[in-house]
Amino acid sequence: MSQDVIFYTNPMSRGRIVRWMLEETGCSYCAEILDYGAMKDPGYLAINPMGKVPAIRHGDQVVTECAAICAYLADAFPEAGLAPPPAERGSYYRWLFLASGPMEAAATNHAMGFEPESERQQSMAGYGSYARVMDTLEKLVPADGYIAGPRFTAADVYVGSHFGWGLQFGSVEKRPGFAEYWARVSDREAYRRATALDDATMPKEA
Repeated sequence: MSQDVIFYTNPMSRGRIVRWMLEETGCSYCAEILDYGAMKDPGYLAINPMGKVPAIRHGDQVVTECAAICAYLADAFPEAGLAPPPAERGSYYRWLFLASGPMEAAATNHAMGFEPESERQQSMAGYGSYARVMDTLEKLVPADGYIAGPRFTAADVYVGSHFGWGLQFGSVEKRPGFAEYWARVSDREAYRRATALDDATMPKEA
């Protein structure tokens, strides 16, 4: 597929994750910056009925949801080496879905001051409790290297972004292993390029 990627985003959104992923792939892409009102326009709702960013269009493929976009881009541009070989993707998939499911749900609910009642943590809440998620992550995050094996992958872009934002805004506990992992994976030229590009599109203060 040779068409450029069209990237729908806002610099004050999870679109920053996808911008980083796009910069890692080295693919050609065009960014369309949408304000939050424009995300509810019929034209954009035809792309993402949820009315949120990020989303991408690549040829006749439309992909939404950050983890899905990261996985798609890794497969669409295999020359970047951002996905393990298919036979070695167990940990890779585990981390993409752990971060997009239990980790994000627990961190978001914690930031909003919500914790499931103790009797419902086991039977209804997919993540159990915030403390359980933090303790589980601490056990699973490697002391060195990358999240899903010996090489940097799309899982590091996605999972690392959750740690980076969570540590900055307080939705993830400031445990040493989390900070050390984030420092490792964010020390990349693609991350610095993506951050500079997003910062340049931030609304200017009056």
